[in-house]
Amino acid sequence: GQSVSYSLTLLEGWNIRQVRAAVAAHDVLEQTLGDRDDDTLMTILGRPGVHPEGRFFPDTYQFTRGTTDVEFLRRAMEKMDQELAAAWEARAEDLPIKDAEEALILASIIEKETGQVEERPEIAGVFSRRLRKGMKLQTDPTVIYGMGERFDGNIRRKDLREDTPYNTYVHHGLPPTPIAMPGRGSLRA
Repeated sequence: GQSVSYSLTLLEGWNIRQVRAAVAAHDVLEQTLGDRDDDTLMTILGRPGVHPEGRFFPDTYQFTRGTTDVEFLRRAMEKMDQELAAAWEARAEDLPIKDAEEALILASIIEKETGQVEERPEIAGVFSRRLRKGMKLQTDPTVIYGMGERFDGNIRRKDLREDTPYNTYVHHGLPPTPIAMPGRGSLRA
């Protein structure tokens, strides 16, 4: 009568490639996605046209044998929806962002920029002030995300000038999508 439970942990700050690799590598999850691309994944999850970055909540998930990769990812996506809704509901009134989607994008940047947990509110404050003043965010994690697989561990001046949609040294405001999976602390910050 008892089921054996297995677990998989999605880490805060991971990007969608890392999430998908961890899910695909788990030997108990039933693999149904194969090499389907991110657009197809989001369509299967009922979110066609939505970019997958930042949509899955980093946490440790328990599941039983027979759980599919899609079921696992749907659960992580629904958990992110809940956490984002709670953070948006508890937000400060004077934020320079207009909706929960922008909050998710900003939280992903905070997640990647933060070295210490206690720094999150301070970093969030810096970014909020820059957004209010119309300043560029000028944060390296967005540049790195825009570089994609070309990132070799170093950011060069030419990288800071490269015109990608994610480069906050070039563009004002937030990038077009989240850049990572933010945890609860970054969502609340």
